[in-house]
Amino acid sequence: MTVLVTGASGFLGTAVARGLVHRGDDVRTLQRRPSGVTGVQDHLGSIDDPALVSDALAGVDTVIHLAAKVSLAGDPREFERINIDGTRALLQAAADAGVTRFVHVSSPSVAHAGVALAGVGAEPASPAHARGEYARTKAEGEVIALAADGDRLRVLAIRPHLVWGPGDPQLVERIVARARVGRLPLIDGGTALIDSTYIDNAVSAIIAGADRMDTAHGRAYIVTNGEPRPVGELIASMCRAAGVAPPAWSVPSWLARGAGSVVERVWAIRPGADEPPMTRFLAEQLSTAHWFDLTETRAALDWSPEVSLDEGFSRLAAYYDR
Repeated sequence: MTVLVTGASGFLGTAVARGLVHRGDDVRTLQRRPSGVTGVQDHLGSIDDPALVSDALAGVDTVIHLAAKVSLAGDPREFERINIDGTRALLQAAADAGVTRFVHVSSPSVAHAGVALAGVGAEPASPAHARGEYARTKAEGEVIALAADGDRLRVLAIRPHLVWGPGDPQLVERIVARARVGRLPLIDGGTALIDSTYIDNAVSAIIAGADRMDTAHGRAYIVTNGEPRPVGELIASMCRAAGVAPPAWSVPSWLARGAGSVVERVWAIRPGADEPPMTRFLAEQLSTAHWFDLTETRAALDWSPEVSLDEGFSRLAAYYDR
């Protein structure tokens, strides 16, 4: 394939670009910072720059769209500009350029309304019920992307859930950093059963989506390791891999949600330099079950996760032991 990967300076985007190069695809990237991936042609800038996007798409047959505004808080207009307007513009530019395959990388949060999701598949994205600006705008972006699916431009959505691995600057590093200074509580004892996805499995699923586009298009597919575990156990395993004591204190979910609502209001007025320590969305994610049925994903993409959670934690420990 001749592939354009957007958002290739992020943790997952970089890994996808490397995976495509490794198997011999012609890879271009589009993002604000250099991807750092050997063997790709970087196009630096934003997906809302029409001239840049047009240049990056010339001769491309496949787009893997990962560029997004990802945060627990922020200006709603910025989320909309990237996650909704940017996706719409990229789809139109791809169609105009003759692209035939478009993989939209989404999130299970687009169908999470704050209650447990237990053993379900890819429920319809719901902008009206998704929690938080990120989930709301990603839901709208997915709706727009799948509506563009047709005979000339085939589109599917991949929803990897809680992607982590060595070098992860978001989930793992933030968990470890907060645990190290004792600022990482469990919620309701960390008993909620959740799925997560080791980075290599997320990459292989996204690439499988591009490869199976002829038969799998027009749908959204959940991607996880298929090994749900209590959130407290996942957090503890990440902490131990990094040589940090796991969190030993807990707060009730009602208190965490209330505190998250207060933090969101404060952050809207005076945002901090990093992510807020708690939001209502984060409290809901940490206190409600969200694990999924991969039956449809496995069949449609001819894919299965190859790296188990335990193997992933071993690799994470080796990374921190370097």
